[in-house]
Amino acid sequence: MSVNPANPHRGEATLVVAGQPRLLRPSFTALVAAEEELGPLFALVERAGAGQLRLAEMAALFWHCLAERAGLTREAVGEAVMALGLAAASKPLRVLLGQILQGAADPPSP
Repeated sequence: MSVNPANPHRGEATLVVAGQPRLLRPSFTALVAAEEELGPLFALVERAGAGQLRLAEMAALFWHCLAERAGLTREAVGEAVMALGLAAASKPLRVLLGQILQGAADPPSP
């Protein structure tokens, strides 16, 4: 499997799941789905900043932001987070949360 490299200007990150790098892309659709499950994204960011983000919330955000889910289960994403450890999993999390707060570096032209 080939994965496109993450574009940090778009708030993308990479997460290794089942031994394969997977692109995390916080698209509008992905973030709406995450918000439907997890509640308001601003509250999610606040919980993360206060060290109160739950493991299940982190895995759910990653799940919704996966650019390609073919052949994956949500459990595999959770296992990937556990395999990385919370410190390493916080790196892609920070990228996604930064995108949620700041938006695109170069907004589209009107």
